[in-house]
Amino acid sequence: MKHINVALFVPDEGCPHRCSFCNQKTISGKTRKLTLSDIDKAVEIASEKGDGKGEIAFFGGSFTAIEKEYMLSLLQRAKMYIDKGLFEGIRISTRPDCIDKEILTVLKKYGVSSIELGCQSMNDEVLLLNGRGHTAEDVRRAAKLIKEYGFEFGVQMMTGLYGDSDELAVKTAESLIALSPDTARIYPTVVLEGTRLSELYEKGEYTPQTVEEAAELCARLLSMFEEKNIKVIRLGLHSGGNVEEGFVAGAYHPAFREICESKIYLSKILALIDKEQIPEGDITVEVNSKCVSALVGQKRCNIQKLRNMGYNCKVQQNDSYKKYDVSVRLTK
Repeated sequence: MKHINVALFVPDEGCPHRCSFCNQKTISGKTRKLTLSDIDKAVEIASEKGDGKGEIAFFGGSFTAIEKEYMLSLLQRAKMYIDKGLFEGIRISTRPDCIDKEILTVLKKYGVSSIELGCQSMNDEVLLLNGRGHTAEDVRRAAKLIKEYGFEFGVQMMTGLYGDSDELAVKTAESLIALSPDTARIYPTVVLEGTRLSELYEKGEYTPQTVEEAAELCARLLSMFEEKNIKVIRLGLHSGGNVEEGFVAGAYHPAFREICESKIYLSKILALIDKEQIPEGDITVEVNSKCVSALVGQKRCNIQKLRNMGYNCKVQQNDSYKKYDVSVRLTK
């Protein structure tokens, strides 16, 4: 048996603002209000395969900003399954300006164990341009409170927002890393129909990142978080819902994380070739067996790039290596 998490979407519930990029219907594929029966059905399916160590997660909207009685009813039903030992805790996603001591006390009472903040950027001008309705200081204040109350703490950031840049995104990552979160999610901006960004895009006032541009940046951000032992639990907008149908432009790819990880591996291989002054010819690259696909790259793109540089690469598995560990040597 394995950890099974239950993801429940609360679309457009509680959000006091409409962000430039947001269309919860398209992202989640759900429009009607989440019911207690929905929780029961999802838990029933998941608990049959789970080991009791997963989480019930409420995503979409701003969980701590929804009508209080409704929020409590959802938490109470979820807590019932925590108390039965079917899950270990509850994870919620919310806005930085919808966190205070009173809310945190309630969340603790009902078994919430993890809180993720939708930070998106730590640049106040970018936040303002995209209609976020909160500031970077709100993020820092909320993060401090969440950690003081003993919750697992997660951050969510975006790249390629209206008015953003690669340099500002790197600064956002640095600022979020300084908050010492336990987890992070990185989402390159995707332009969805029915959003303000789609209007700006159609007017020629906003140019979204391509998949390649976003992957170059996000590979760097991924390395930054991982080097500080902050687990990146999501990289790129998840597939499913109505994302493909509502897609207008931007950096969406169902295997976006693997594209980013492939860039990390290629960068490490090239750095070792340069450091060790390895001449052109046959080389052997060692990596953990679970990382072979990412190293090789989609359609063997990394192998082809190395071949174009004069290196015929053989991949060898070595499970003593950790993720992102790699070695290069001349093939004997």
